[in-house]
Amino acid sequence: MIWFVLAFLSALFSAFSTLAEKKSLFSLDALDFSYIISVVTLLFSIPFFIASPPQTGITVSLILLFIKTILSAGAFWCVMLSMKNLELSEALPLLAVSPALVAVLAFVFIGDNLRFGDWAGIFLIVAGTYILEIKKGAFEIFAPFKNIFRSAKYVYVLTAVVLFTITSLMDRVLLKGYKLPPYTFMAYQQLFYALIFVVIVLAKRKNLIHPFKNMNREIWLMIFLVAIFTVIYRFTQIAAIKLAPVALVLAVKRISVLIAIIIGGKLFKEKNLVRRLIAALIILAGITLLASQASGV
Repeated sequence: MIWFVLAFLSALFSAFSTLAEKKSLFSLDALDFSYIISVVTLLFSIPFFIASPPQTGITVSLILLFIKTILSAGAFWCVMLSMKNLELSEALPLLAVSPALVAVLAFVFIGDNLRFGDWAGIFLIVAGTYILEIKKGAFEIFAPFKNIFRSAKYVYVLTAVVLFTITSLMDRVLLKGYKLPPYTFMAYQQLFYALIFVVIVLAKRKNLIHPFKNMNREIWLMIFLVAIFTVIYRFTQIAAIKLAPVALVLAVKRISVLIAIIIGGKLFKEKNLVRRLIAALIILAGITLLASQASGV
Protein backbone atom coordinates (compact mmCIF):
# COMPACT_ATOMS: atom_id res chain seq x y z
CA MET A 1 0.00 0.00 0.00
CA ILE A 2 3.04 2.30 -0.02
CA TRP A 3 2.30 3.17 -3.66
CA PHE A 4 -1.22 4.29 -2.68
CA VAL A 5 0.14 6.59 0.04
CA LEU A 6 2.63 8.10 -2.40
CA ALA A 7 -0.05 8.52 -5.09
CA PHE A 8 -2.42 10.12 -2.58
CA LEU A 9 0.32 12.52 -1.46
CA SER A 10 0.83 13.37 -5.13
CA ALA A 11 -2.90 14.12 -5.45
CA LEU A 12 -2.88 16.21 -2.28
CA PHE A 13 0.05 18.40 -3.31
CA SER A 14 -1.27 18.66 -6.87
CA ALA A 15 -4.51 20.08 -5.43
CA PHE A 16 -2.58 22.51 -3.24
CA SER A 17 -0.60 23.61 -6.31
CA THR A 18 -3.84 24.22 -8.23
CA LEU A 19 -5.26 26.36 -5.43
CA ALA A 20 -2.07 28.44 -5.26
CA GLU A 21 -2.16 28.82 -9.06
CA LYS A 22 -5.74 30.09 -8.96
CA LYS A 23 -4.85 32.56 -6.20
CA SER A 24 -1.86 33.83 -8.22
CA LEU A 25 -3.95 34.25 -11.38
CA PHE A 26 -6.17 36.81 -9.64
CA SER A 27 -3.15 39.15 -9.82
CA LEU A 28 -1.06 37.89 -12.74
CA ASP A 29 -1.56 37.45 -16.48
CA ALA A 30 -1.68 33.77 -17.47
CA LEU A 31 1.41 34.07 -19.70
CA ASP A 32 3.41 35.99 -17.10
CA PHE A 33 2.51 33.41 -14.46
CA SER A 34 3.42 30.50 -16.78
CA TYR A 35 6.81 32.09 -17.51
CA ILE A 36 7.63 32.90 -13.89
CA ILE A 37 6.59 29.51 -12.56
CA SER A 38 8.55 27.68 -15.28
CA VAL A 39 11.75 29.51 -14.26
CA VAL A 40 11.25 29.08 -10.51
CA THR A 41 10.27 25.41 -10.84
CA LEU A 42 13.41 24.81 -12.93
CA LEU A 43 15.48 25.95 -9.95
CA PHE A 44 13.66 23.50 -7.69
CA SER A 45 14.19 20.75 -10.30
CA ILE A 46 18.00 20.79 -10.08
CA PRO A 47 18.04 17.56 -8.00
CA PHE A 48 16.45 15.74 -10.95
CA PHE A 49 19.45 16.67 -13.14
CA ILE A 50 21.76 15.26 -10.47
CA ALA A 51 19.73 12.04 -10.22
CA SER A 52 19.36 11.51 -13.98
CA PRO A 53 21.93 9.53 -16.02
CA PRO A 54 24.46 11.77 -17.85
CA GLN A 55 23.56 12.74 -21.42
CA THR A 56 26.35 12.44 -23.99
CA GLY A 57 24.61 14.39 -26.74
CA ILE A 58 21.37 15.21 -28.49
CA THR A 59 19.35 12.04 -28.95
CA VAL A 60 16.13 11.26 -30.80
CA SER A 61 14.35 10.86 -27.45
CA LEU A 62 15.44 14.36 -26.31
CA ILE A 63 14.30 15.86 -29.63
CA LEU A 64 10.92 14.18 -29.25
CA LEU A 65 10.78 15.35 -25.62
CA PHE A 66 11.41 18.92 -26.77
CA ILE A 67 8.61 18.69 -29.34
CA LYS A 68 6.35 17.15 -26.71
CA THR A 69 7.24 19.92 -24.23
CA ILE A 70 6.26 22.59 -26.76
CA LEU A 71 2.79 21.03 -26.84
CA SER A 72 2.80 20.62 -23.05
CA ALA A 73 3.74 24.28 -22.59
CA GLY A 74 0.81 25.24 -24.82
CA ALA A 75 -1.45 22.99 -22.75
CA PHE A 76 -0.19 24.51 -19.47
CA TRP A 77 -0.75 28.04 -20.80
CA CYS A 78 -4.27 27.09 -21.88
CA VAL A 79 -4.96 25.58 -18.45
CA MET A 80 -3.86 28.81 -16.78
CA LEU A 81 -6.08 30.81 -19.15
CA SER A 82 -9.04 28.52 -18.42
CA MET A 83 -8.46 28.74 -14.66
CA LYS A 84 -8.28 32.52 -14.92
CA ASN A 85 -11.55 32.73 -16.89
CA LEU A 86 -13.54 29.87 -15.33
CA GLU A 87 -14.28 28.75 -11.80
CA LEU A 88 -12.17 25.81 -10.57
CA SER A 89 -15.25 23.63 -10.08
CA GLU A 90 -16.08 24.05 -13.76
CA ALA A 91 -12.62 23.99 -15.37
CA LEU A 92 -11.03 21.07 -13.50
CA PRO A 93 -13.63 18.36 -14.29
CA LEU A 94 -13.51 19.35 -17.98
CA LEU A 95 -9.73 19.13 -17.98
CA ALA A 96 -9.99 15.65 -16.42
CA VAL A 97 -11.82 14.17 -19.43
CA SER A 98 -8.58 13.72 -21.39
CA PRO A 99 -8.22 9.97 -20.49
CA ALA A 100 -11.38 9.23 -22.46
CA LEU A 101 -10.00 11.03 -25.51
CA VAL A 102 -6.63 9.29 -25.05
CA ALA A 103 -8.37 5.88 -24.96
CA VAL A 104 -10.39 6.57 -28.12
CA LEU A 105 -7.41 7.96 -30.08
CA ALA A 106 -5.21 5.07 -28.93
CA PHE A 107 -7.95 2.74 -30.21
CA VAL A 108 -8.06 4.54 -33.58
CA PHE A 109 -4.36 5.28 -34.23
CA ILE A 110 -2.35 2.81 -32.12
CA GLY A 111 -4.69 -0.16 -32.29
CA ASP A 112 -5.33 -0.52 -28.55
CA ASN A 113 -8.26 -2.79 -27.76
CA LEU A 114 -11.20 -1.26 -25.87
CA ARG A 115 -13.19 -3.72 -23.78
CA PHE A 116 -16.69 -3.29 -22.39
CA GLY A 117 -15.29 -1.78 -19.18
CA ASP A 118 -13.33 0.77 -21.22
CA TRP A 119 -16.44 1.91 -23.09
CA ALA A 120 -18.35 2.03 -19.77
CA GLY A 121 -15.64 4.31 -18.35
CA ILE A 122 -15.81 6.55 -21.42
CA PHE A 123 -19.61 6.69 -21.08
CA LEU A 124 -19.31 7.81 -17.43
CA ILE A 125 -16.84 10.54 -18.39
CA VAL A 126 -19.19 11.81 -21.12
CA ALA A 127 -22.17 11.62 -18.72
CA GLY A 128 -20.30 13.57 -16.06
CA THR A 129 -19.36 16.23 -18.60
CA TYR A 130 -23.01 16.46 -19.65
CA ILE A 131 -24.15 17.01 -16.06
CA LEU A 132 -21.41 19.56 -15.51
CA GLU A 133 -22.65 21.73 -18.37
CA ILE A 134 -26.43 21.55 -17.78
CA LYS A 135 -27.71 25.12 -17.65
CA LYS A 136 -30.88 26.27 -15.88
CA GLY A 137 -33.69 26.86 -18.38
CA ALA A 138 -31.96 24.97 -21.22
CA PHE A 139 -34.24 22.08 -22.18
CA GLU A 140 -32.62 20.92 -25.44
CA ILE A 141 -31.05 17.51 -24.91
CA PHE A 142 -27.74 18.36 -26.62
CA ALA A 143 -27.52 21.88 -25.15
CA PRO A 144 -24.74 21.01 -22.63
CA PHE A 145 -22.43 19.76 -25.39
CA LYS A 146 -23.31 22.71 -27.64
CA ASN A 147 -22.40 25.05 -24.77
CA ILE A 148 -18.93 23.54 -24.61
CA PHE A 149 -18.19 23.74 -28.33
CA ARG A 150 -19.87 27.09 -29.05
CA SER A 151 -18.84 29.18 -26.06
CA ALA A 152 -15.59 31.14 -26.43
CA LYS A 153 -14.74 30.67 -22.75
CA TYR A 154 -14.26 26.93 -23.31
CA VAL A 155 -11.76 27.31 -26.18
CA TYR A 156 -8.79 27.16 -23.81
CA VAL A 157 -10.16 24.10 -21.99
CA LEU A 158 -10.81 22.19 -25.22
CA THR A 159 -7.39 23.14 -26.59
CA ALA A 160 -5.73 21.97 -23.36
CA VAL A 161 -7.63 18.65 -23.46
CA VAL A 162 -6.54 18.00 -27.07
CA LEU A 163 -2.91 18.92 -26.31
CA PHE A 164 -2.90 16.81 -23.14
CA THR A 165 -4.24 13.90 -25.19
CA ILE A 166 -1.42 14.18 -27.72
CA THR A 167 1.27 14.63 -25.06
CA SER A 168 -0.05 11.66 -23.06
CA LEU A 169 0.43 9.44 -26.09
CA MET A 170 3.92 10.93 -26.60
CA ASP A 171 4.75 10.30 -22.92
CA ARG A 172 3.90 6.67 -23.46
CA VAL A 173 6.15 6.46 -26.53
CA LEU A 174 9.07 8.20 -24.78
CA LEU A 175 8.91 6.26 -21.51
CA LYS A 176 8.09 2.82 -22.93
CA GLY A 177 9.24 2.92 -26.54
CA TYR A 178 12.45 4.94 -26.11
CA LYS A 179 12.86 3.95 -22.43
CA LEU A 180 13.76 7.49 -21.42
CA PRO A 181 14.59 7.45 -17.66
CA PRO A 182 11.92 9.27 -15.59
CA TYR A 183 14.41 11.61 -13.89
CA THR A 184 15.88 12.57 -17.26
CA PHE A 185 12.38 13.06 -18.59
CA MET A 186 11.39 15.40 -15.75
CA ALA A 187 14.68 17.33 -15.62
CA TYR A 188 14.89 18.14 -19.32
CA GLN A 189 11.16 18.70 -19.66
CA GLN A 190 11.35 21.44 -17.01
CA LEU A 191 14.42 22.93 -18.73
CA PHE A 192 12.55 22.97 -22.04
CA TYR A 193 9.49 24.51 -20.34
CA ALA A 194 11.58 27.42 -19.10
CA LEU A 195 13.30 27.94 -22.48
CA ILE A 196 9.99 27.85 -24.35
CA PHE A 197 8.32 30.43 -22.09
CA VAL A 198 11.42 32.64 -22.22
CA VAL A 199 11.10 32.71 -26.03
CA ILE A 200 7.34 33.38 -25.90
CA VAL A 201 7.74 36.23 -23.37
CA LEU A 202 10.56 37.77 -25.40
CA ALA A 203 8.36 37.62 -28.51
CA LYS A 204 5.28 39.12 -26.81
CA ARG A 205 6.72 41.37 -24.10
CA LYS A 206 10.16 42.14 -25.61
CA ASN A 207 11.44 42.13 -22.03
CA LEU A 208 12.06 39.26 -19.61
CA ILE A 209 11.89 41.58 -16.58
CA HIS A 210 8.44 43.05 -17.34
CA PRO A 211 6.41 40.08 -15.95
CA PHE A 212 8.10 40.56 -12.56
CA LYS A 213 7.07 44.23 -12.20
CA ASN A 214 3.69 43.57 -10.55
CA MET A 215 5.05 41.01 -8.10
CA ASN A 216 4.59 41.59 -4.38
CA ARG A 217 5.38 39.51 -1.30
CA GLU A 218 2.08 37.61 -1.38
CA ILE A 219 2.42 36.71 -5.07
CA TRP A 220 6.02 35.58 -4.55
CA LEU A 221 4.81 33.36 -1.72
CA MET A 222 2.21 31.79 -4.02
CA ILE A 223 4.83 31.28 -6.76
CA PHE A 224 7.22 29.51 -4.40
CA LEU A 225 4.39 27.38 -3.00
CA VAL A 226 3.36 26.33 -6.52
CA ALA A 227 6.97 25.45 -7.37
CA ILE A 228 7.49 23.45 -4.17
CA PHE A 229 4.14 21.66 -4.43
CA THR A 230 4.83 20.86 -8.10
CA VAL A 231 8.21 19.28 -7.33
CA ILE A 232 6.69 17.25 -4.46
CA TYR A 233 3.69 15.92 -6.39
CA ARG A 234 5.83 15.00 -9.41
CA PHE A 235 8.42 13.24 -7.23
CA THR A 236 5.80 11.25 -5.25
CA GLN A 237 4.06 10.35 -8.52
CA ILE A 238 7.31 8.94 -9.93
CA ALA A 239 7.98 7.03 -6.70
CA ALA A 240 4.46 5.54 -6.82
CA ILE A 241 4.84 4.57 -10.48
CA LYS A 242 7.95 2.57 -9.55
CA LEU A 243 5.79 0.43 -7.24
CA ALA A 244 2.45 0.11 -9.07
CA PRO A 245 0.89 0.25 -12.56
CA VAL A 246 0.86 3.76 -14.04
CA ALA A 247 -2.89 3.68 -14.70
CA LEU A 248 -3.71 2.94 -11.05
CA VAL A 249 -1.35 5.67 -9.81
CA LEU A 250 -2.87 8.25 -12.15
CA ALA A 251 -6.40 7.20 -11.14
CA VAL A 252 -5.56 7.93 -7.48
CA LYS A 253 -3.82 11.13 -8.57
CA ARG A 254 -7.13 12.36 -10.05
CA ILE A 255 -8.44 12.70 -6.49
CA SER A 256 -6.68 16.06 -6.66
CA VAL A 257 -9.60 17.31 -8.78
CA LEU A 258 -12.08 16.62 -5.97
CA ILE A 259 -9.82 18.10 -3.30
CA ALA A 260 -9.27 21.28 -5.33
CA ILE A 261 -12.98 21.63 -6.15
CA ILE A 262 -14.10 21.17 -2.53
CA ILE A 263 -11.51 23.50 -1.00
CA GLY A 264 -11.42 25.95 -3.91
CA GLY A 265 -15.20 26.06 -4.22
CA LYS A 266 -15.53 27.16 -0.62
CA LEU A 267 -12.45 29.38 -0.64
CA PHE A 268 -13.40 31.26 -3.82
CA LYS A 269 -17.19 31.11 -3.20
CA GLU A 270 -18.01 29.32 -6.45
CA LYS A 271 -21.54 28.63 -7.77
CA ASN A 272 -23.38 25.33 -8.39
CA LEU A 273 -20.80 23.51 -6.30
CA VAL A 274 -22.92 20.44 -5.43
CA ARG A 275 -23.86 19.70 -9.07
CA ARG A 276 -20.27 20.22 -10.18
CA LEU A 277 -19.01 17.88 -7.45
CA ILE A 278 -21.47 15.19 -8.56
CA ALA A 279 -20.31 15.63 -12.17
CA ALA A 280 -16.67 15.43 -11.07
CA LEU A 281 -17.35 12.23 -9.10
CA ILE A 282 -18.96 10.60 -12.17
CA ILE A 283 -16.04 11.67 -14.38
CA LEU A 284 -13.53 10.34 -11.84
CA ALA A 285 -15.49 7.06 -11.64
CA GLY A 286 -15.10 6.73 -15.40
CA ILE A 287 -11.37 7.48 -15.18
CA THR A 288 -10.97 4.88 -12.41
CA LEU A 289 -12.81 2.29 -14.52
CA LEU A 290 -10.53 3.02 -17.47
CA ALA A 291 -7.50 2.73 -15.19
CA SER A 292 -8.65 -0.61 -13.74
CA GLN A 293 -9.22 -2.00 -17.23
CA ALA A 294 -5.78 -0.80 -18.36
CA SER A 295 -4.19 -2.43 -15.31
CA GLY A 296 -6.15 -5.67 -15.68
CA VAL A 297 -7.69 -5.50 -12.20
